[in-house]
Amino acid sequence: MSQAETTENRAGGESAEVVAGGVEAALLCVDKALSAERLAEAMNLGEDGAGAVHAAVEELNGSYASTGRSFRVERVAGGYRLMTLPEHAGVVAALRGGANDGKLTRSAVETLAIVAYRQPVTRAEVEAIRGVSSGEMLRSLLEKRLVDIAGRAEEPGRPILYGTTKFFLESFGLASLRDLPRPEEIAEEDE
Repeated sequence: MSQAETTENRAGGESAEVVAGGVEAALLCVDKALSAERLAEAMNLGEDGAGAVHAAVEELNGSYASTGRSFRVERVAGGYRLMTLPEHAGVVAALRGGANDGKLTRSAVETLAIVAYRQPVTRAEVEAIRGVSSGEMLRSLLEKRLVDIAGRAEEPGRPILYGTTKFFLESFGLASLRDLPRPEEIAEEDE
């Protein structure tokens, strides 16, 4: 059975091209990641619509690669999103007002890494690891929507807990926190 036939069976009679076109249209219209289930629901694909969406994404990416497109569909933040290929980042940055807009300082990256790997984490825990005051850095990451308040700790004073956001996953091209490099992988690269 061909992939088109499989996609047609999964999509309740919709052809692979129709499903791929619907996925592409939906991803062009939004500025966030959409789950396969949400895409299937929007296209009324039925019971195994998510499978049809996954197949359509593979088909789209194959088509994009074979025709030299400057983008592809990536799995980020638990869904799919159209993303520009890295070699075109300069053009996008120039149109968005400069390449420095999205850059983080070394201190911000350090703080963000601690939050990402240790979440939920209190400011005191971040400061204990970094060895410096981190309140301003956490506030900056909150403003950039990379970190959010994840609740309060069950300890005296009930300090605020911080965790990463869905926007963090999207910004770094991660499908989930499990996609973060393991600390031992980072140590091996440093050596």
